Amino acid sequence: MTLTPPEPTRIIAIRHGETDWNAASRIQGHTDIPLNARGLEQARLAAQALVDEPIAAVYASDLQRAWQTAEAIAAPHGLSVVRDPALRERCFGAFEGHSFAALEPQHPELCARWRHRDPEFAAPGGETLRDFAARAQSALLTLAARHPAQLIVVAVHGGVLDAFYRAATGQDLQAPRSFELRNAALNRLLYAQGQLTLVGWGDTAHLDRSLNEGVE
Repeated sequence: MTLTPPEPTRIIAIRHGETDWNAASRIQGHTDIPLNARGLEQARLAAQALVDEPIAAVYASDLQRAWQTAEAIAAPHGLSVVRDPALRERCFGAFEGHSFAALEPQHPELCARWRHRDPEFAAPGGETLRDFAARAQSALLTLAARHPAQLIVVAVHGGVLDAFYRAATGQDLQAPRSFELRNAALNRLLYAQGQLTLVGWGDTAHLDRSLNEGVE
């Protein structure tokens, strides 16, 4: 007798809306920064775009910029957001709160390793790229496995989405990034039999109709 594999889990992964630190190009990492007015509007527009989707569950990082975004999406569906610390952004330790431009003259060797995506690089007190990506990817696979044949939303961070994209496409951690990570863009993946595949990436139609371009 041939067993039919379970239906895939559909995933909409979304980066949180804008924060003041995004606008100022300051590194956030684990620092808990709320959405600014633009970010709240982006979250509202994302929620509006997904209002007719059959969402079964909404997950988010436990940092408020992510769960604020998730709550806007969950509310029209009568769902509560499940916060998961494993979905947090990469920890950048002592680099958090600073811009890359400000750090580079002070820490040229560390910033060069960061720029070149050295998997073993960690900011002082932070996570290596390798450890962070493993954490983020494992968290998504665990959540997706709970929801065969269902649609889930996962509200996370730019670095987390980078890890998801690479897991779904087989792209190496050290490969230069060739894809965008815009605030509140919709990114669609499938999960089946332990594997992620990419369906669509960087959908911003819901934002571009209503918000001015250029400040992401």
